[in-house]
Amino acid sequence: MITCAVVVPSPPLLVPALVPGAVERSAAVRDATLTAVRALAQVNRHWVAVGVASGRHTVHPSTRGSFRGFGVDVPVALSGTADGAETTLPLPALLAGWLRDQAGAESVRVELVSAHADVADCVALGERLAGADEAALLVLGDGSTRHPTAPPGWPDPRAEAFDTTVGAALAEADAEALLAIDPALAADLQAEGRPAWQVLAGLARSSGDWGGELLYSDAPFGVAYHVATWDRR
Repeated sequence: MITCAVVVPSPPLLVPALVPGAVERSAAVRDATLTAVRALAQVNRHWVAVGVASGRHTVHPSTRGSFRGFGVDVPVALSGTADGAETTLPLPALLAGWLRDQAGAESVRVELVSAHADVADCVALGERLAGADEAALLVLGDGSTRHPTAPPGWPDPRAEAFDTTVGAALAEADAEALLAIDPALAADLQAEGRPAWQVLAGLARSSGDWGGELLYSDAPFGVAYHVATWDRR
């Protein structure tokens, strides 16, 4: 049964080798993320992760990949014993494997959900994951890309209120507030973490009382990044 969850963003800049010119500028979100996942590994070294991709798919712990497609050949394994052939993986799965290694966890199974998944489908997956064999959940997803620090012509005035609401919901482990996020608004604001957050909300709503703590919430590059921990009371 899952008793602890961590919410982190999913940008390539979490991996220092991929952003040699912005390592210091991205240090705050990276440090918060690593703090959160290392705490998750203290709870359990076998994880299940939820990320957002083009469609519903499961990536098993035996899988290996690389960040080669993002410019640098940084190898990734989803478990310490992964020995299969390298395969092309979407960014959330690559980051889940990289974070697993950084945290010292043993394995991570990645459940990818469609970016267009409706709320009911997200809730259903969360309810199924509530009874997973793994006791620790990693949730990957970014907030809106359209904050005032975004490139000229791209900001949307709704972005700040949207991510303020998300941050407050994550801080309070407020599943209902996350489930109330409008998928159409999230799509307009390019907040691709919306389905993953709603999977977490579905899990939490079906498995008792949860408490939350927000470790980081900011938009340093025009994209909102949230880091939070949730624990089942």
